[in-house]
Amino acid sequence: MAGSLQDQLVKAGLATEQQARSTKSKKRKQKRSGAQPPDAAQRQQAAEAAAEKRKRDQELNRQRDEEAKRKAEQIALWQLVRDNRIARSVADTAYNFTDGKALKRLYVSAAQHRDLVAGGLAIVRHDDFYELVPAAVAERLASAEPALVLVHNQPESEDGDDEYADFKVPDDLMW
Repeated sequence: MAGSLQDQLVKAGLATEQQARSTKSKKRKQKRSGAQPPDAAQRQQAAEAAAEKRKRDQELNRQRDEEAKRKAEQIALWQLVRDNRIARSVADTAYNFTDGKALKRLYVSAAQHRDLVAGGLAIVRHDDFYELVPAAVAERLASAEPALVLVHNQPESEDGDDEYADFKVPDDLMW
């Protein structure tokens, strides 16, 4: 039984000469390239690299989820303003307010002006425009995005902490 197993298989007719040569050439290529089975250190490095990649992927997914959530909240706020805005068809009174450092003017009706001053209505920024919305909507907007609410007058409450409440003002007082 001289010869290698490959030679014996070829002589027995179970393999061809070409198959025997291809396996010999594969072995030679592996020896030349230095390809050896991975040892424990290489497996450890591969496992660490996979864990690091998984961690990066999870962070990217978390950031994408947060961005999608933020966009969904923005769309919900935009729809809230769009659905609850109050039309200004008869606008004869100018209402002045500030947007940042700029002084802006919005024309409203007399009834809407009274409601704005009393706190029943509010002015909010909607894209590049300004809209009138009810006070309840303005409060919901302010809780989610305070920068959107530009004017929301709060009705003044009478405090019992007036330090001059005990003093009666004389009727005949002249300034």
